[in-house]
Amino acid sequence: MNNHYPCTRRAAEGACHATTPPGISRLSTACTAVALALPLLLAGPVSPGAVAADDDRALQAAFGAAARESGVPEPVLLAVSYLSSRWEGHGGAPSVTGGYGPMHLTDAATALAGEPDRRGDDARTPQTLVRAAALTGLDPDELRARDAANVAGGAALLAEHQRALGLPPSPDPADWYGAVAAWSGADTLEAAEVFADEVYTVLREGAARTTPEGQRVVLPATPVTPDRAQTAALGLPEPPRDPRVECPRTVSCAWLPAPYEELDEEGGYGNHDKADRPRSQSIDYIVIHDTEATWERTLSLVADPAYVSWHYSLRSADGHIAQHVPTKDVGWHAGNWYVNAKSIGLEHEGFLTDPDAWYTEAMYRTSARLVRHLARAYDIPLDRQHILGHDNVQGTVTANVPGMHTDPGPYWDWSHYFELLGAPLHPTAGPRGGLVTIAPDYDRHSPVYTDCDGTACAPHGSSAVRLHTEPDAGAPLVRDIGTHPGGDGTSSTGVNDVGARATAGQRFAVAERRGEWTAIWYLGQKAWFHNPPGAPTAFDAQGWVITGKRGAQTIPVYGRAYPQESAYPPDVPYQPVSPLSYEVPADQVYAVGLRTASEYYRAVTFDPAGHQVVRGETYYQIQVGHRIGFVKASDVTVRWSAR
Repeated sequence: MNNHYPCTRRAAEGACHATTPPGISRLSTACTAVALALPLLLAGPVSPGAVAADDDRALQAAFGAAARESGVPEPVLLAVSYLSSRWEGHGGAPSVTGGYGPMHLTDAATALAGEPDRRGDDARTPQTLVRAAALTGLDPDELRARDAANVAGGAALLAEHQRALGLPPSPDPADWYGAVAAWSGADTLEAAEVFADEVYTVLREGAARTTPEGQRVVLPATPVTPDRAQTAALGLPEPPRDPRVECPRTVSCAWLPAPYEELDEEGGYGNHDKADRPRSQSIDYIVIHDTEATWERTLSLVADPAYVSWHYSLRSADGHIAQHVPTKDVGWHAGNWYVNAKSIGLEHEGFLTDPDAWYTEAMYRTSARLVRHLARAYDIPLDRQHILGHDNVQGTVTANVPGMHTDPGPYWDWSHYFELLGAPLHPTAGPRGGLVTIAPDYDRHSPVYTDCDGTACAPHGSSAVRLHTEPDAGAPLVRDIGTHPGGDGTSSTGVNDVGARATAGQRFAVAERRGEWTAIWYLGQKAWFHNPPGAPTAFDAQGWVITGKRGAQTIPVYGRAYPQESAYPPDVPYQPVSPLSYEVPADQVYAVGLRTASEYYRAVTFDPAGHQVVRGETYYQIQVGHRIGFVKASDVTVRWSAR
């Protein structure tokens, strides 16, 4: 979530631009009690889904059987399930909103059993699993644990919604728009229709996927024009959209402002800074976070004037968006003041260390629609050099690097996200292009991670490849002396340890190739990852790269692109610029993300009239490791990577 802790703003910068304080776990939201970050794997052990391991079309057959039994057209059933879960059963574990199985049937009372801090949340969530049990006669435990039963329960619920609207069980998918909108459980007409519109987008486009459980499911493209007038019978309110929201019309979006308030007589204030972007500064980044908290808790945190802020929150269940800070203003969300001043922050409801408290397809899709909208508005390229995870944001100085956050983590599906953004990852060169774009097959790529709530993480698809010191899976992992100071920098397989990790969409310069292994330049060393020709985990690419100036021994790498001392006017205190601890030899090569003038946004008073932007020498952003870094243009030589 956020890398600040509750504080007030003083005349001198410092506390509110700091990283997580000692004693606060990086597994939890900063300033949030550890209990808030507990994953929702609260139901007891359950059996695997009902599909047989030796029958990879059993789930597809279950959708067909449920459609025939209920009268719901199979394409509608498949599309609703895809938007809710991408057809995954998640081993019977609940989502962050207490949803189970491929149909995301909700049973928050069971999911939250034993968690007193969230007592009452179940009252705010429709208990669709209980209703499905009543309609089908199936035991609730079976609906939670068996995928085929879960699909049957979901079909029965859709059929009930159709009956409640006074509509017959038509074989035409166009006749089910109202039932699909009702399925969403939304409390406004806009949110219900956005969910239904996305389901019908899936119907028109079609989908095909082999789930992590090995099930092959196909939804053929189905040209359909739904009867949108059906939603009038739902009786949902139609509040006008607040003119302050900056969202596309294709998403459900509400204005829930973060407070901008003076907190005391000593100049403290919260919880963001007023600005005039892009007139004052360009917006170069969109930062993707996860909340490490429930939706209700997330909204209560951003409403606290003594806490921190971000621009948008996205709800897991249906992708609904709440905007808190105007995009022209600066949120306190990334733990790096330079990045804060140049970015927009998006928080997604979810838990990093719990791969089965999953990010729904509905949330992925509305997030992608929002990012596309913002990218057009602010001319932000749709690539991983500008669309960052919080875990890609560097510490401003060496002391801050170990405390930087690691969300959204290795389970965020970056490749799928960029497909939804309309900018899919793809090769841009042949083997001599000089760069690679990391791109493992998310569904089939499941490296082992540890330290999920103190235990080994459940097998799960991942966007990240692991980096070794030699082309051998048994070789040690590469070092990260910034993330692991005080020793030899040894990295681990911990889910929050980014020290030996490269993630989908990131581009690196190739150092060497040997058999099925590729080495990249990474934090001053060769880092090897498995990249077999038959199942590649990266695409060949080309682009601009930097290397050190002739005669130099190392390339200084910085955590922020701040101006030189001579650029500061007399009334603005100089912000010292010091290299990070990484020693990058001058003859190594690193991929360039962008070229930028150095900037420092001086904003330490409640009255924005005194805010200033200081600009100075030119920097290049580079992919130095899992996190980005900055190098001074005067220290490097720039060339095209292709050889």
